Amino acid sequence: MFSPIASLRPSRPQLLLAGLLAAVACALMFAGSAHAALISTDPCDGSTLTQPFLPWSDSNQYKLVPGSDFNGSAPGWTLTRGAKLVPGGEPFGVTGHVSSSSLYLPAGGTAQSPFTCVDAAYPMFRLFAKNNSLLSTVAVSVVYDEPLLGQTAIPVGVIALTPKWAPTAQFLTASVVQGLVTGLVSGSDPQVALRFTAVTGSSQIDDVYVDPHMFH
Repeated sequence: MFSPIASLRPSRPQLLLAGLLAAVACALMFAGSAHAALISTDPCDGSTLTQPFLPWSDSNQYKLVPGSDFNGSAPGWTLTRGAKLVPGGEPFGVTGHVSSSSLYLPAGGTAQSPFTCVDAAYPMFRLFAKNNSLLSTVAVSVVYDEPLLGQTAIPVGVIALTPKWAPTAQFLTASVVQGLVTGLVSGSDPQVALRFTAVTGSSQIDDVYVDPHMFH
């Protein structure tokens, strides 16, 4: 029987990666400017930037995660355990139009975005979401394509939802440390996917954005 809670327990690769990231983070604290040239703070793919959360007092500029407007399709997304597109989405029109559909996550359902490049310029992400049942929650992980470990998921938090569409809090991508690790190993920008798992109840998500600025 599938257990959403059990599936969130860190695996051995996750623990290894977490230890590696912690070690590098400690090194960064002492290395300071000596590592500055190894970390890129420029947006890595030239994506169009907008201010979708400005009505909610967030003036940061964001790029839309590929395929996450769910406008009738979800190109590049992996949907499992009942996750699917349903009619109706966030009503605010932050992408330039009101969403015609959104991503539905039943209890235990999982959706993972396509991989997109991140670096130290992409430290956070947020999205729009709502619940369809009492006490619905969605667990969020960032999935890195590690040069040494392969695809490795790192849990970053849980979204506590309300019955009405609303923006979530910001979640960290760990891109600052990850950019240094990947840069040292392969000399390229790290690739990250975002994974959403409905832990309790059913939920809907829409319009996932990555904040592309290290400093504001």
